[in-house]
Amino acid sequence: MIKQRLRPLPGTAFRQLRVLGFLFSLTALIGAAAVCSIGPAHGAHVADRIVAVVNNEVIMLSELMAETAAEAKRVRERYKGEELPRRLQQAEYMALNRMIERKLQLQYAKSKGVEVTDDEVKSAFKELQRQGEHMDESKPEDRKSIKEQLMLLHVVDREVRGNVMVAEREMQRFYEEHKSRFSLPEEYRISQILIVPRAAEERAEARSRAAAVYTQVKRGTDFGDLAIRHSDGAEASRGGSLGYVRQGEVLPQIERVLTSLQPGDITEPVETPQGFHIIRLDEKKPPQFRPFPEIKAEVQTLLYQQKTEDLYQAWIAGLKKKAFIEVKFYENP
Repeated sequence: MIKQRLRPLPGTAFRQLRVLGFLFSLTALIGAAAVCSIGPAHGAHVADRIVAVVNNEVIMLSELMAETAAEAKRVRERYKGEELPRRLQQAEYMALNRMIERKLQLQYAKSKGVEVTDDEVKSAFKELQRQGEHMDESKPEDRKSIKEQLMLLHVVDREVRGNVMVAEREMQRFYEEHKSRFSLPEEYRISQILIVPRAAEERAEARSRAAAVYTQVKRGTDFGDLAIRHSDGAEASRGGSLGYVRQGEVLPQIERVLTSLQPGDITEPVETPQGFHIIRLDEKKPPQFRPFPEIKAEVQTLLYQQKTEDLYQAWIAGLKKKAFIEVKFYENP
C-alpha cells in the first residue's frame, strides 16, 4: 500500500554495496549520519518534521538534511540562480529515495533474523581506521551505522548475490555480441629522432636543428645513423627504435600524425613539450580481437555485475510494492 512511491534509481544503491567489498560504503554513510541537523537545503529554517513514513518507521527532515549535507554543499558551489533550487531538490529527492530503500532493507533484514556479530563490527572499525578514517568505536552512533551497513551487506548477499549464476554459454554469447568491447586498438612500431632544446638555447634554435636533421632524412641518409648521432632520446643507441605503441600510449601530438601514416612514412618535426620529434612508422597492426579464453574472467565479472544489479533492482521494487510508503517531502510543516 503506497500513498506516494519513489521509483528506484537504477544502479545507485547496489553500486554503493559493491564498491568496497565488505565495507562497501560505510565511510560515506557514517559521515552523512554524523552530520548535525543543518536545516533545509534551500536555506530557510524549518522546524524538524516527518518527510516519509516507511511501514512503521519515519524519516525526519533533520535526517534528510544530514544525508544531503555534502551533496548540497557541492551543488551550491557549482550552480547559481534559478538552477540552484532545482538541483538541490533533485539531490534531496535522490537522498530520500536512498534512505527509503535503506530502511526497507534493514526492516527486511531484521524480519529475517539477519545478525551482525561484535567481531564483525570491530573488524570494520579496524579496516576503516587502517584506511585513515577517524572512527570512534565508543560512539554509539558510529557503532550503529557500521552495524546497519554490515546488516545490509549480509541481506543483499543472501537475497541477491547468492542467487546469481553465470553460465558458460551466457559468457560466450555476451562475448560474441560485444566483441568490440574487447578489441585492441591499432598498434604502431615506430622510431624517432628527438631533438631537445639545450640549456640556454632558444626553442627556435632547436627547431632549426630538427629541420636540418629532417632534411638529411629526406635526402636518404640512414634514419638509424641519424638517430645515433643526433637524437637526444634514450632510444638513440637503438637507432631510435621505440618498439610497439598503441593509441593512448604516446603524446597526443604524435598520436594525431600516426593515424595518417603508412609504413615507411616519416613525419616532419612534431613539436611537443619534450622537444621536436621526427617519427618513422615502421609497421602498423590493425585492431585485433582479444580471444575469449584471455578475457573469460573479465566477461564473467561484467555479466555477474549486470545480473546482480538487475536482480537487486527487482528485489528492491518488490520490497517497495509490499510496503506502506508515504512521502511528505513537499508538504508544508
